[in-house]
Amino acid sequence: MRILAVDVGTGTQDILLFDSEGAIENALQLIMPAPTAIAERRIRRATAGGRAVVLTGMIAGGGPCHWALEDHLRAGQAAFATADAATTFDDDLKNVERMGVTLVSEEEAAGVDGEQIRLRDLDLGAIRTALAAFDVAGDFDGIAVGCLDHGAAPPGYSDRLFRFDHLRRVVEAKNDLRAFACLPDELPEYLTRARALVSCIDSGVPAVFLDTGPAAALGTLQDTNVSHDAPQLVLNLGNMHALCFHLRGTQII
Repeated sequence: MRILAVDVGTGTQDILLFDSEGAIENALQLIMPAPTAIAERRIRRATAGGRAVVLTGMIAGGGPCHWALEDHLRAGQAAFATADAATTFDDDLKNVERMGVTLVSEEEAAGVDGEQIRLRDLDLGAIRTALAAFDVAGDFDGIAVGCLDHGAAPPGYSDRLFRFDHLRRVVEAKNDLRAFACLPDELPEYLTRARALVSCIDSGVPAVFLDTGPAAALGTLQDTNVSHDAPQLVLNLGNMHALCFHLRGTQII
């Protein structure tokens, strides 16, 4: 069985190809720039070249690409975005327009003279191309993906508070970190980024989504130096976010 696992972060996307026929220590690994970091570089190149940016695609991780877009607009350069791509920067499209971004349709975007940048959190074509360069097949029996999704918060409500509302909701329903794992059709409507991420997976391929915070905590429990003691205090320190769990096994104390 061959399973592709992709953790979409802020600085990097961490890719692992697990093959049950080989030792886990020999599983192929790629540490590549995160999609938002790639978009950031493209936006900044457009800014330096005095070109407009045209953002299409879907909601994806913000952070670096958001800051690059703000710098682009402050430099007096034009920016256009489709509605789906614009939600990368704010769930409220009126706020995106207030930034100075012009919202356009897909057809209008195609006709704009500017740097065309497609936003998405998963590019299986690029991953398969990288694997093919080393004669590794790009067919998978399953795909596991993860990202940090704040969720589509109501207007005026903190996206960070909304994220913790989501974490609380899941834990109160079932106090087990494994409860954060979802099949694509189990994802709540408000987890718009997660839903967009799984939509990038080939149809017909079994897939699962897991929030990267609980995923990191569950990963530490695979280390026998950690798992044999209880309770455990587990810290997930990312490039942009930190999350702490006080655990007994996979349950939060």
